[in-house]
Amino acid sequence: MSNTPMAANPLTRAVLEIDEYASGLGWDQPARLFALVDTARLRTQEPALAAQLGLEEERESAALTPIEQDEIPAGRPLDEFLATIAWPDAVVGCALTVERLMLPPSAEASVPEGLNEKKLAQWVAEHPDRQEVRMTVAVLRDGARESALRLREKDTPTEVLTGGDLVPGLAEALSATFED
Repeated sequence: MSNTPMAANPLTRAVLEIDEYASGLGWDQPARLFALVDTARLRTQEPALAAQLGLEEERESAALTPIEQDEIPAGRPLDEFLATIAWPDAVVGCALTVERLMLPPSAEASVPEGLNEKKLAQWVAEHPDRQEVRMTVAVLRDGARESALRLREKDTPTEVLTGGDLVPGLAEALSATFED
């Protein structure tokens, strides 16, 4: 994608490509799941699919190609859904993009005790310091991880924060999809 900043490694490039794609869809979107496949292997083993994705030429394309999967079932908890996934060997990694409300660390001290999950979500949604964030998290079978975070109030490609340990819980859940 033309606006994706160049990144040093293929996993970071894939995460930024997915973030840019999600950004183009706008906010208030459902979670989206992607398989990550080796682009060169895809060209060799699935030339028709590679052509459909615009990858038929050996130009400077990404080493990893994200392929969006079927829609995640609405109303089903994300962790339960992820626990049902098993990837074929051709998939070298996976990624998920999801929107959430977050609070700054300074708000942790003011969280009321004893709230159930629904009441806590309502409390966060009504908190004056809440931030809407889109998280894109990717993992590879070999354990590599990368994430991109984009705040709704700073919705530009230059304001995307990247790092391997930004969303460790989600990265762990995605990594578990590769365990036997």
